[in-house]
Amino acid sequence: MNVKPPKHILSKSTFMYGCQCPKRLWLHKYQPNERDEIDEEQQAVFQQGTDIGKLAEQLFPGGVDARPKDAFSYQQSVADTAKYIAKGHEVIYEAAFQYEGLLCAVDILVKQNDQWYAYEVKSNTSVKPQHIPDAAFQYYVITHAGLELTDFSIIHLNNQYIRKGDLNVQELFCAESVLENILLEQDFIHSQGESLKEMLQHKKDMPQVEMGDHCNKPYACDFQGFCTADYEAEEDEPEEEYIDKEFVQEFLSAIEYPIYHMDFESWSTAVPQHDGHWPFRQVCFQYSVHVERSADAAPEHYEYLAEGTHCSSLDFLESLLKVLGKKGTILVYNKTFEATRLKELMREYPQYEKAIQKVLDRMVDLMQPFRKHVRLPAMQGSYSIKKVLPAMVPELSYDELPIGNGGDASAAFYHLKDTIDSADVERTRKALLEYCKMDTYAMVRLLGVLRGI
Repeated sequence: MNVKPPKHILSKSTFMYGCQCPKRLWLHKYQPNERDEIDEEQQAVFQQGTDIGKLAEQLFPGGVDARPKDAFSYQQSVADTAKYIAKGHEVIYEAAFQYEGLLCAVDILVKQNDQWYAYEVKSNTSVKPQHIPDAAFQYYVITHAGLELTDFSIIHLNNQYIRKGDLNVQELFCAESVLENILLEQDFIHSQGESLKEMLQHKKDMPQVEMGDHCNKPYACDFQGFCTADYEAEEDEPEEEYIDKEFVQEFLSAIEYPIYHMDFESWSTAVPQHDGHWPFRQVCFQYSVHVERSADAAPEHYEYLAEGTHCSSLDFLESLLKVLGKKGTILVYNKTFEATRLKELMREYPQYEKAIQKVLDRMVDLMQPFRKHVRLPAMQGSYSIKKVLPAMVPELSYDELPIGNGGDASAAFYHLKDTIDSADVERTRKALLEYCKMDTYAMVRLLGVLRGI
């Protein structure tokens, strides 16, 4: 007889909400309409996790699927899982278990030599601290529901895997046992579970929790808009203007003509799609360079935009090296990003090692003065170019651009491969060029402001 248990009180996700912030859990339960809207970028992250979970099932093929038909049918999944175990299935996907109001579904459950092994799949390249209580909750529920587990492992992406030819799933993933760590968490899981269940069952008043680092750790809370409405009334006074003229003068003295203002854009995916790619590799698809050849010369603009995600990074690199010349300062904003991409290209194309090293030697970070030495209230405590530009050059802004930030640029370029309408393709490519061009023109103007100081 296929008997479904009563509806659960806490799932793994809601348990983790409560661990991060009890107020988040309370709002999820009693005021879900206050939740922030999920943007496209966050939705893509969720979908990526789902896709990687499905891909990892190929490590243990031939299993039976216990997934529920919808988010309201997990009790059926619990019943189905029990049925599949009783029938002798040795691989179960999304196996669900319930114990005293606690529910979990583990990605892959495997029986080998009459022993059960649980695997949870994560779209990271290593085991993270937040994965331990997450897995500990699952272990607690599964074992208290009556199934003995010999081991519990996290399956994550292998950042040492470089694709060559067909995707090799066995090499793409790593499995790492976390049993020793999650056994240490079992008492905490029990006491925390009891506390959170008691809060939800008796509908206590909403917990009063101040905003802080926990709002974004380990994950961004989806009720920040609700909390911010109260918090904004208590905002700190804006910081005072501060300009270290001596530092600015020293910074400017190290810059030599011709000056190349340079910016890259990149895309990445968790699962490498082309030869030479690894998980989350940042693939450069675009650059913009504004060149000031002398103090009184108008800036010249150069740009590159790949035809699609299939394009070789070599095209990008060779085009860039031709533009950058042999001498002069190369200015970037947030040097770490461009420098890291160039070092990756150096390893991939050793024939250009010397040329790339010379570029690295010429690079100067325009962000440096704005971190500590040039601060205006309008920067709102940030040294991001998106905040610095309107503070320093009020007539310039990213707000009117169709694409106004790097995340949107990356997504827009990546999705061009699925865009059929040629007019839409042309419109997106034009917007990408406008955005990247703005980044380097902004650098030209910011350098001009520093000279004025």
